[in-house]
Amino acid sequence: MSATALPATFEPTGAWEPCSDRSLERDDPLAGTGGFGARWLLVEIDGAWGAHAFFQSRLDPAIGRALVRRAEGAGMRTVAIRRYGRRADERRSQRRWRWAVADARTGLESVRWGVVEDPAELLDIPLDGTAGTASDRPVVLVCTHARHDQCCAVRGRPVAKALAGAFPEETWESSHLGGDRFAATMIVLPHGLYYGRVPTADAVAIIDRYLQGELVDQYYRGRSSLSNVTQAAESFGRSRTGDARIGTFTPLREERTAQGGWRVDLGHGGDIVTVTMHERMSAPLLSTCAATRPASVREFALESISRRPAGTTGG
Repeated sequence: MSATALPATFEPTGAWEPCSDRSLERDDPLAGTGGFGARWLLVEIDGAWGAHAFFQSRLDPAIGRALVRRAEGAGMRTVAIRRYGRRADERRSQRRWRWAVADARTGLESVRWGVVEDPAELLDIPLDGTAGTASDRPVVLVCTHARHDQCCAVRGRPVAKALAGAFPEETWESSHLGGDRFAATMIVLPHGLYYGRVPTADAVAIIDRYLQGELVDQYYRGRSSLSNVTQAAESFGRSRTGDARIGTFTPLREERTAQGGWRVDLGHGGDIVTVTMHERMSAPLLSTCAATRPASVREFALESISRRPAGTTGG
């Protein structure tokens, strides 16, 4: 095989397929695939977005770059948001720039909203959670970033439409969230719950369950404030126990095993649930619609789950 030839197992041969279709055919696992984000800065940017919403939109790109640098320097993820179906020119006479700071860390979950008249004022927003008005309502972000990946638009917009009809104040279209191959993708803040392959028919039920304090394991990718290792361990623990309540698994320890796998201890109902997994790299694949070079992605496979009362010594 030449250096440039690709093994036949990399991707199906024949006609090109969207990355989310290929992922579904491969049955790529969802567990442990959520990108890390402990704290988030959301900025409403109406209208069209280019490949990078903060640099290619109606926001001055100099302000956008400065804003992203400032947020990243504070350890935050930046996401552009807009209401479903709203065009920038529909608000031309009353443009204001809404923003939100969300904290997804366990025990510190919060969302604070604010607004500025001049986008340059976005650079002066305190990022420590002291500014803005606190809200007890969830923020539902559905990725519809077409210029980043067409699957996000094709699969994401119907989900955003359904959610906007049921939860108009809570629902936003968002820029890139990661995991394009799992479109439709969304995250529910402030808890940072990532979902993938969300069907339009089930989208509203996912938020209904969230408001009842539960998540939907079938589409759950992981919590943004946790490492991918702990995300996967939590998903395996939930599948084994059937406990869908948000926050009932508490990360206690994450460590490498002698065999090169992972051992994760999770607190659950006064007990400690220990999940052991091995890590593997997938066969090379095209993970986005725009990708041209196959690359392997990280996956986790369950080895065992055990349970013991807290305070006892594990094996």
